Amino acid sequence: MNEQIDKTRRHLILGSGIGLLSLPAWSAGRLLTPRQTAGPFYPDLPLPDKDSDLTKISGKPGIATGEITDLSGQVFDAGGNPLDSVRIEIWQCDANGRYRHSGDNQEIAMDPYFQGFGHTLTDQMGRYRFRTIRPVSYPGRTPHIHAAVFRQGMRPFVTQIYIADDPRNADDFLFQQIPVELRPLAVTDFVPSTQNGTRFSANFDFVLF
Repeated sequence: MNEQIDKTRRHLILGSGIGLLSLPAWSAGRLLTPRQTAGPFYPDLPLPDKDSDLTKISGKPGIATGEITDLSGQVFDAGGNPLDSVRIEIWQCDANGRYRHSGDNQEIAMDPYFQGFGHTLTDQMGRYRFRTIRPVSYPGRTPHIHAAVFRQGMRPFVTQIYIADDPRNADDFLFQQIPVELRPLAVTDFVPSTQNGTRFSANFDFVLF
């Protein structure tokens, strides 16, 4: 049953990239988080662990390579109301630039301790939290984290989270597709941190139609 759910979710996400940037950016006078494509690397390899901590895999003693990051935020509707019990997924490449995907054929080793994917549910205040690594670049792309938000009865909202002021954003074809006035809504600061063994903390809010 879980395998079938995962296949359905993958189909919904990968099919949600059509015309994303043509959707309205304004609703009820509030700027919406810009949509983006899911990209080709939504995980298709077996996931030994799927929780909100991407830095370790259940049953394995090691910790993921990379700069451990606390990623948190809230999910709101366009009226500023927090959305509770909403599923959020994130996925990203490991510190070596490898995705947990059969189509990533780079000749570099995959980090065996990095999940590459995680999910959680928002609380009553629309809050979510992940433990992951600061995103890294790989050939052709600036550092980013993919994210998908699932609301009942609606197609998944898919976007990508970028590092604010990263100079590589200027040469990234997908980042450049975002209208200039909306780019601040697709980036976040990765602030140095020493709490709970993290190197950085980042806050990213989603505002959905």
